[in-house]
Amino acid sequence: MTTFLDAVSRLSSAEEFFEYLDVPFDDRVVRVNRLHILKRLHDYLRQEATEGLETEALRQVYRHCLARAHADFVTSDAVTEKVFKVFRDRAGKAFVGLDEIEVLSVQG
Repeated sequence: MTTFLDAVSRLSSAEEFFEYLDVPFDDRVVRVNRLHILKRLHDYLRQEATEGLETEALRQVYRHCLARAHADFVTSDAVTEKVFKVFRDRAGKAFVGLDEIEVLSVQG
């Protein structure tokens, strides 16, 4: 198991995760959402009980979570999925009326 986790910890790109875990992926989806997919993978793995699993069972959990994370972005997008905090925070005020604008000083 340690060898598997060591190998996973050395992966640096989303494509490397897909290739190492032998999970099919749509390159267009990964190109646009790579960080979101990896963050979602991390979130899904945190929900799994992986302690004490043998290497192959652990590999299957990782494969399942990665495939699930990828699938989330095949039919959706980053704004809808709200993986990162910036997307979960309440949107700021989008409209400022002219009556709310105050002239601070006029230089002449």
